[in-house]
Amino acid sequence: MSTHTFECEPMVVQAHGPFSGVGAQWYAIHTRAQHEKSVVSHLRRQGITTFLPLVSEVHRWSDRRKVVQLPLFTCYAFVHVRLAPEAWAKVTGVTGVLRFVGARGTGVPIPDSQIHAVQTLLSSSLSYQICPFLQVGQRVRIRGGSLDGVEGLLIARNGDRTLIISVEPIQRSLSVRIDDYKVEPL
Repeated sequence: MSTHTFECEPMVVQAHGPFSGVGAQWYAIHTRAQHEKSVVSHLRRQGITTFLPLVSEVHRWSDRRKVVQLPLFTCYAFVHVRLAPEAWAKVTGVTGVLRFVGARGTGVPIPDSQIHAVQTLLSSSLSYQICPFLQVGQRVRIRGGSLDGVEGLLIARNGDRTLIISVEPIQRSLSVRIDDYKVEPL
């Protein structure tokens, strides 16, 4: 059994190797399950800047309790490199790295602002929870509450999340605010 605490310790390692510096960007790498820490450690030893957001969890067994540090995003870590062929080969050559996240494993740059937002949240004392990735315009289903099972299109209006329920054959729709509802992608 495990319980989540909200003490988070992101592991950010600033390296100054040949792959970091001017022109470097953040990239996500997909790792084998439970290899995130060893991958980051190996990359750090090679002079590559990494970011592995960690969360503290209390694991309980019948005879003891232990606080363990687990990756916030399982099977993912982040690297800050200039994505030249030699850097790509250096990262993907590490045991446990499956590929860069992106089309055909080529890697898609992640804006610094998104990495900074995760770092800021983890260093704050705010409580948070992992939720499904939802985009405005995506079809979703509501889970729980009086609208449980209702499907529709997610939109945002003036910062509020709204669900559009459409009756397509007659081309009519209704909208309802769903800020307090849990939703899942279809």
